[in-house]
Amino acid sequence: MNNLDGKTLLITGGTGSFGRRFVRHALEKFRLRKLIVFSRDETKQWEMAQEFPASKYNAVRFFIGDVRDSKRLEMALRDVDIVIHAAALKHVPIAEYNPFECINTNVMGAENVVQAALNCGVKRVVALSTDKAVNPVNLYGASKLASDKIFIAANNLAGRLPTRFAVVRYGNVLGSRGSVIPFFRTLLANGATSLPITDERMTRFWITLDQGIEFVMSSLGMMQGGEVFVPKIPSMKLTDLAQVIAPGIPTHLVGVRPGEKLHEVMITEDDARSTVELSDRYIILWQGTDRPAFYAKAVPVAEGFRYASDSNVDWLDAARLKALLQPTDLIVKQPG
Repeated sequence: MNNLDGKTLLITGGTGSFGRRFVRHALEKFRLRKLIVFSRDETKQWEMAQEFPASKYNAVRFFIGDVRDSKRLEMALRDVDIVIHAAALKHVPIAEYNPFECINTNVMGAENVVQAALNCGVKRVVALSTDKAVNPVNLYGASKLASDKIFIAANNLAGRLPTRFAVVRYGNVLGSRGSVIPFFRTLLANGATSLPITDERMTRFWITLDQGIEFVMSSLGMMQGGEVFVPKIPSMKLTDLAQVIAPGIPTHLVGVRPGEKLHEVMITEDDARSTVELSDRYIILWQGTDRPAFYAKAVPVAEGFRYASDSNVDWLDAARLKALLQPTDLIVKQPG
């Protein structure tokens, strides 16, 4: 399904950072029959409608709804070919303080998407996940792990139905709403003379919005059902990131927050037994099955393989990070 011309696509959480960029990408690349933005915030939908006016983007539809509402979701998925599930409660501290709200959206919402997709005969569903779903230490990560399991297991429920489900798991998105770069920029704009760092050893995986979108689209094209797709992306220390964003501005330690890891893991040693590798990605196969013929060129990873941000072989240096940030004008220069 590399060519989406003539297809109807729905994206949950479509007014978020990923959704807005994904919608533009899909409209520019394909001649979709319809592209449905499904989300619960009418103000964000109105703002997005100004960005994609009907006079120019006549394939776009805005559908108010919440993934917690199974009936509304099923109504939205009528005659839909493809679903990209991006809706989630994502902020770690907020999820810790409001645990069941996180579960209602991230877990129960995932089950509602599965049931609605099966009932409506959707062909393909790709759910977005996070590195925090691996060996989770916070509720957000645990809820996304449960969500991943729900989507992968949904392939057992499809039977003779055409619906297939897969998961895309990647790391922190550079410049996305709520991420560390806009946070640093806000602090500096308000006159901060030092940037807070939780721990000098902390590392993270990094990916740009555009890279994430391209990876989702390519995974959609190759999915057979039941895969977890993981991109090969670089790591960087938080201290190095801060120095690129604000050269010469000092940092101060504030300590690791509850539910926060020093390093992120996207594939564990246990998952490695069912993981294969392509040039640009890893694929965790469904239930440890043998490699399907479709993935004939994929190579099993080594026994005991672990894909973690601190032991990654690919690291972002200042030059590479600046090259990624310049198109979105995120670099902050030191005042004066």
